[in-house]
Amino acid sequence: MEIFLSSALAQLGCEQFPIPAALFSNADTLPLHIIHKISAGFPSPAADYTAEPLDLNKYLIERAAATFLFTVTGDSMNGAGIFDGDKVAVDRSLPPRHGDIVIAVVNNEFTIKWLYTVRDVIELRPDNPAFSTITFKDGEEMQVWGVVVGVVRKVLHGR
Repeated sequence: MEIFLSSALAQLGCEQFPIPAALFSNADTLPLHIIHKISAGFPSPAADYTAEPLDLNKYLIERAAATFLFTVTGDSMNGAGIFDGDKVAVDRSLPPRHGDIVIAVVNNEFTIKWLYTVRDVIELRPDNPAFSTITFKDGEEMQVWGVVVGVVRKVLHGR
């Protein structure tokens, strides 16, 4: 079974085609300083430690011309930690593999799902039990638009 990679521009029209954009649009990127690792379990002793600055563009984007940002709508991927309103960085140059989170085009609509191949069936699996798996059998066409490489979330909205 073949996973088709094609141009969403030709299939969906220009108005739906994502525009490549850096996370920070000005020429002077804002480096963020990593202070220390944070324990999400038991607290760890604090230390005065500063690592190298982190540039989110360099961290999330390996191939700028092939990387796009999407805003997620809906909650089918909540179990994967991808929530409504999150931004996902998507690399079109990466070949999709079994177990990747991908942006796919289904019925002329973008969707974000886990990609699995089981025997001769391609599955787009949500990560929320309230949603159903979408399956494609041999001979049915489905398009993987790109592979998700990162998620950006703003925790405090409106501040």
